[in-house]
Amino acid sequence: MTVELILIWSIILHQARSFGRFNCHNMTIQNPHRIWVAIHNKEKPPKVEVPLKVVRMTGESLTEGRKQYGVDSISVNVYEPAKTVADCFKFRNRIGLDVALEALREYRTKNLGTMTELWSYAKIDRVQNVIQPYAEAQL
Repeated sequence: MTVELILIWSIILHQARSFGRFNCHNMTIQNPHRIWVAIHNKEKPPKVEVPLKVVRMTGESLTEGRKQYGVDSISVNVYEPAKTVADCFKFRNRIGLDVALEALREYRTKNLGTMTELWSYAKIDRVQNVIQPYAEAQL
C-alpha cells in the first residue's frame, strides 16, 4: 500500500494538531512519533512501512469536521481544530490528558474556533461532560 493511499484517510489527533511541517492548526509544540489515522471500524488498517496508529470511528464521529488540504499535490483530509480538540478528549487515555488539555488551551488562546463549534463536536464524540470542567476552568 502506498503512502498516497494512507493520506486519503483522515489524519487526526497529533497530526491535525501539528500536521507535519505545515502545523496547520498551530496547536502544539510536540512532534508525534506515529501517524494517526481514522478509519471506519470495519475497514482493515493499511499495511505500510511507516509508524502508524489507527483509530476506529463510525458515523458522524468519522465524517464530520473534515477539511481538505493540499500536501505535495495530494489531497489530505484533516479534522478542523474544534473536532481535533474533541477527538483529543475522546482518545485522552491513548494520547494523555496533558495533550488534550494543551489542545484545548491552544484552541482557546489562539482563537482557532468558537466554543459552539467545540460543543458541537464534543456532542458527536460524546465528551461534553469530560471537556466542560476543563473549559470552565480556563475562563
